[in-house]
Amino acid sequence: MQKQKLVMIGNGMAGVRTLEELLKLQPDLYDITVFGEEPHPNYNRILLSPVLAGEQTVQEIILNPVSWYEENNITLHLKKKVVKINRMKRVVVAEDGTEAAYDRLLIATGSKPFILPIPGKDLPGVISYRDIYDTEQMIEAAKVYKHAVVIGGGLLGLEAANGLKLRGMDVTVIHIGDWLLERQLDETAARLLQKSLEERGLKFALQKQTAELVAGETGRVAALRFKDGETIPADLVVMAVGIRPNTELAEAAGLHCNRGIVVSDGMQTFDPRIYSVGECVSHRGIAYGLVAPLFEQAKVCANHLAQYGIGQYKGSVLSTKLKVTGIDLFSAGDFMGGEGTEEIMLSDPAGGVYKKLVIKDDKLVGACLYGDTADGAWYFKLLRENRPIGELREHIMFGETNLGDTGHQGQSRAASMQDSDEVCGCNGVCKGTIVKAIKEKGLFTVDDVKKHTKAASSCGSCTGLVEQVLMNCLGSNFQESPKTRAICGCTDRNHGEVRQAIRENKLLTHKDVYDFLEWRTPNGCATCRPAVNYYLISTWPHEAIDDPQSRFVNERVHANIQKDGTFSVIPQMKGGVTNASELRRIADVADKYAVPMVKVTGGQRIDLLGVKKEDLVSVWKDLGMNSGHAYGKSIRTVKTCVGSEFCRFGTQNSTQMGIDLETMLANMWSPHKVKLAVSGCPRNCAESGIKDVGIIAVDSGWELYVGGNGGIKTEVAQFLCKVKTAEEVKEYSGAFLQLYREEAYYLDRTVHYLERVGLDYVKAKVVDDAANRKALYERLLYSLDGLPDPWAARIKGAQKNEYIPLKVIA
Repeated sequence: MQKQKLVMIGNGMAGVRTLEELLKLQPDLYDITVFGEEPHPNYNRILLSPVLAGEQTVQEIILNPVSWYEENNITLHLKKKVVKINRMKRVVVAEDGTEAAYDRLLIATGSKPFILPIPGKDLPGVISYRDIYDTEQMIEAAKVYKHAVVIGGGLLGLEAANGLKLRGMDVTVIHIGDWLLERQLDETAARLLQKSLEERGLKFALQKQTAELVAGETGRVAALRFKDGETIPADLVVMAVGIRPNTELAEAAGLHCNRGIVVSDGMQTFDPRIYSVGECVSHRGIAYGLVAPLFEQAKVCANHLAQYGIGQYKGSVLSTKLKVTGIDLFSAGDFMGGEGTEEIMLSDPAGGVYKKLVIKDDKLVGACLYGDTADGAWYFKLLRENRPIGELREHIMFGETNLGDTGHQGQSRAASMQDSDEVCGCNGVCKGTIVKAIKEKGLFTVDDVKKHTKAASSCGSCTGLVEQVLMNCLGSNFQESPKTRAICGCTDRNHGEVRQAIRENKLLTHKDVYDFLEWRTPNGCATCRPAVNYYLISTWPHEAIDDPQSRFVNERVHANIQKDGTFSVIPQMKGGVTNASELRRIADVADKYAVPMVKVTGGQRIDLLGVKKEDLVSVWKDLGMNSGHAYGKSIRTVKTCVGSEFCRFGTQNSTQMGIDLETMLANMWSPHKVKLAVSGCPRNCAESGIKDVGIIAVDSGWELYVGGNGGIKTEVAQFLCKVKTAEEVKEYSGAFLQLYREEAYYLDRTVHYLERVGLDYVKAKVVDDAANRKALYERLLYSLDGLPDPWAARIKGAQKNEYIPLKVIA
């Protein structure tokens, strides 16, 4: 039987979710054709803000790659705008003339940003914030311009402002209302939010109306003038003042529209062959702009397209989450209250916590939380179920985990949930679905759950609950994500938040960090101190104070401790090259200090094993050689083969390249140990394929590989690029290492960093963007410039108390 034809106009989240649901129900019912205006496949628009903030990449927010359309036999037309629907012939026509016939049509054209009708709105530098193109425009503008103005203090405006601030711009948010997010927060919560954002460097102009945008000498926007006459500089203006359903195409086709394409509870328009979902829809007089109701619509629409005809969409209860890292807020329902309602409030301004619950007729009708949103999902469930709260009343303010002796707070909420209870509101994923996926597919991390169930993959507000489900199922096998876990028990801050605070607020000492981020333990602990120390010295080289007591013993004494309490000393031999004089000195030292073992390491160095701690400084002095850095979270060795100087297969001088790289990288601290290797030909005798940076010589130059690991779990390095000259090898490999130093979390190897950000992201930063590559390379050279050799410093008397043995008093 010939398949029916389904055409979808729009390639966004709501429409593609409809197709996903349809394919589950009836995978062979339709030949499906999709038209999308953008050049990208379906991506998560909710996560554009983290992309702008530099926390994620465009590639990371792609929900359905082009391969997904191919696997499901969907004809995909990208960069093709549909301009006409011929309902008589049942054909849609694109701008370039492409036509597609349909038996059923799904309109998912989304919304358009509202642009204030003010003078100057069309100037260069004035943009909206709706898609990847807008996001990329802002990122590029932040590289050149300084002053950004965001018009609109709603969710999107604040997320745009935060992202631009993180990109280095001076940002002012203009809002006509009395307080920020007036549709999502009451005044008390909004003031706490504003205070927190001001501490991050954002500026606010509330109760202000924009009169015009003023052009500069180049014709680009240069200033913004208020109706009261005040003027502020503005090199970039982002309008985030609201959206309007995109109904032009539907109206031109004669479909009934009233503040959106009017649909029934089955998501059917007045033409029974045409359905509609998403932000373009008006259902019972309401147009929704949040993802959760759009996905609910998608499920119902798919049910009808699959010819089951039993699904009904009856509207949605909305909740709100702001996607600004480190700021927790949640609101749902009628949180403002009014006649016939009562309010329960908890306010701790000093602690940055505010909770307000609104109750009517013994039922929770609204919630507004700031600072502590752990129970947001539970409150939202009570609200949606319209459940009487009489028995909960006494303890409801203190959350679900305080209703009784339910065990460990970190797991009690998930443990008490039924399999049918919803964990992810955006994607409609229940606990049972997650548990089943964990058990059947062997999932261990939140990222695994996102990939297989879509839970926590949209707004991210349920990530904590997903972690709890994982912990309940896996116990000690649960693997935390470095992006979400706290550094240690001294703080709730994760690695990214700590590093961001150090960078944005120029924190230079441990005390600065602990005071600013309100560490629970004033002096930190053995877990967090080394991480904070690395983030300080790598973010502010030559300015931050390196604290020796925040280092592991190997880094304090600059030697490797062995199991018997002695140490191993590995003098530097750049590229594995030494000479007779150095060998004699090593032999003399071995005799003088009765070194138990002299061994050649896997990195082509000589290791003196069994040196007493009190002899270390004298050993270094007698050796008269630089430190080999074989002991710390730092540059280790650059392994080489003999290359073109002696080997008959060698194509380039790999030995000299190894020496040059080791010279350049001397004294470099990093999130974890870093090993390099240079092979003089593709036979790869130096094992470059399993190094953090591997360089392989070929006839026409050098191939660079990154992210290899020869440790417990061997990982093959990934190809980064090919370059022609030795200087380019240093620049490209140096830029990659600096990117790793600036962005990896402490104790992440390069392979773990690449797993998190993706090789495409690294290529975009290092290979494709020449200016950024050179900037990274220059920052690396600056950070290493003038650093003293640690052995030489100890010989001169630095930290001499470290090497005096303790006396045991009987």
